[in-house]
Amino acid sequence: MVILLRALRFYRAEGPRIVLIYLLMSLSIFAGLIRPWPLALLVDFLLTRHPLPAVLSRWVDPSNASGVVLLVASLTLGLHLLQAGFSTLQNYFSIGVSLRGLARVRTELFSRLQRLSWSFHQRMPIGDLLYRASWDAFAVQTLFQQGLVVFSTALMSLLLMIGVMSQLDARLTWVALLIAPILMGVIRGLGPKMGRRGQEAQQADSEVASRVQQGIQALALIQSYTRESIEAREFSDRVEQARSTRLSQHGTELVYGLAVAIVFALGIGLTVWLGGNRVLEGQLTVGQLLVFLAYLAQIYEPLNQLSHVGATVATAAAGARRVFEILDEPEEGPDPATPAEFPHLSGLISAAPKWRLEFDHVSFAYRSGLPVLRDVSFAIEAGDIVAIVGPSGAGKSTLLHLLPRFFDPTEGRILLSGFDLRMFRRHELRESIGVVFQEPLLLPGTVAENIGFGRSGATRAEIESAARAANAHEFIERLPKGYDTVVGEGAARLSVGEKQRVNLARAFLKDAPMLLLDEPTSALDAESERMVVTTLEHLMRGRTTIMVAHRLSTIRAATRVLVLDQGQLVEFGTPEELLKQGGYFFKANAG
Repeated sequence: MVILLRALRFYRAEGPRIVLIYLLMSLSIFAGLIRPWPLALLVDFLLTRHPLPAVLSRWVDPSNASGVVLLVASLTLGLHLLQAGFSTLQNYFSIGVSLRGLARVRTELFSRLQRLSWSFHQRMPIGDLLYRASWDAFAVQTLFQQGLVVFSTALMSLLLMIGVMSQLDARLTWVALLIAPILMGVIRGLGPKMGRRGQEAQQADSEVASRVQQGIQALALIQSYTRESIEAREFSDRVEQARSTRLSQHGTELVYGLAVAIVFALGIGLTVWLGGNRVLEGQLTVGQLLVFLAYLAQIYEPLNQLSHVGATVATAAAGARRVFEILDEPEEGPDPATPAEFPHLSGLISAAPKWRLEFDHVSFAYRSGLPVLRDVSFAIEAGDIVAIVGPSGAGKSTLLHLLPRFFDPTEGRILLSGFDLRMFRRHELRESIGVVFQEPLLLPGTVAENIGFGRSGATRAEIESAARAANAHEFIERLPKGYDTVVGEGAARLSVGEKQRVNLARAFLKDAPMLLLDEPTSALDAESERMVVTTLEHLMRGRTTIMVAHRLSTIRAATRVLVLDQGQLVEFGTPEELLKQGGYFFKANAG
């Protein structure tokens, strides 16, 4: 119930349309209630010459049997058309409202995923997140349509039909309803199990999606190590597990459906037997029995819907719960209630006030007890170009990622102009930092859109100016549609060096005073590296830069070098000072 109520929160804005849906629902149910009566009146009129109601006698002469038949046929047709029309309109508006709610869920889910921390995204498989954002999101729509609209329609129909049936024959009505407690027992007995099986099936399917995504991302690795058959077998095992889990879920649903059908069959058989005897006893007319049986067939339909609502809602609730797990995931640490005024860093260093960045006994661990950085302390001044070097796994990229607060230190502080970074608004901090990652990232879209991602509202002239600064203008002009060429996944392919220059153009456009470079040339060939290094030197000019680097070509511009080993700061100083010390930096350069 809590999950259902929370899902319906996404439909609060649809109040007027939901009122309209309930109005159409009521009209449809009313038309369905009176639909069997014309036929019942005709049967009694033809078999027993039972007099017609006064309202019909005004329209047709009772002595004209063919006229009575024509009138009854017309009424029957009209009532069927009315019910079909009202029902169609109700379903039309229900579908529209449910889709608007689904759109809200997807929008909120995407927005939350954008605001969640890197640590969350690192521990969650991408395929699982994709499955939750796509398929599991449909569960909220299902809870509205099945958990609210279908349930309300079935319940209203059931109560009204019980009222009319009890007026026809109260004793027969109670006999017909004897199945209700049996049906509730079936729902109570099998409903929770269906919910558990549904959640297990959702999880298994999301693992399959994760494996597909992993296989596509690692395709080059898989093929180069000729592991296609091994990966296929492992994937087949995962698929078989998902199939078995889903089969178990559907098996439970089939047992549930069979139990419901048996209960309904017993109820109908008993009611027909007793109703026939009531006609023989003169307690009911044949027409009234037909109406009662028509209602009985209809009453079992809402009962059947109510019984299946339990199964549907149980399965949908499992998917909705997985969506709400994302929505309930804490966002990145909130901004302070009274944030410090962010220091003025805009513009190039020569035109901006001096400031200082300090790591004060900083430690960090992704998992408790496994520190990646240990008691790191150093300070740099505005305008410094700091190269972070050290063996793989030393914590270089992690240190870099602490500055835009993708993560926060487990211990210690990072100070900017004397203030802990956690005292600033996160967006103000990140607006002052440009980041170029090791793996160049392109979004599906045009080249101009990818560069323009660096600053919202940038003009075409500004985008082209940034591309020229990044030595990217010439190769962009050679593309089929120039700056309007679509790149990214499934579109025009660029070399790694070209992608990186587009990324650098994005950083030029942002024009942030602080620049973070995470091994931006590590995946480049010699010619691409030469062009990118030239661009980097231009980009770093006048900006405070901290870069993770292995190659000497990217270190030569450094004014400070920081050496990490096993998460600890082992050397820090100018390149000349470290070369004289004869430590890691000296040996790396000597090699």
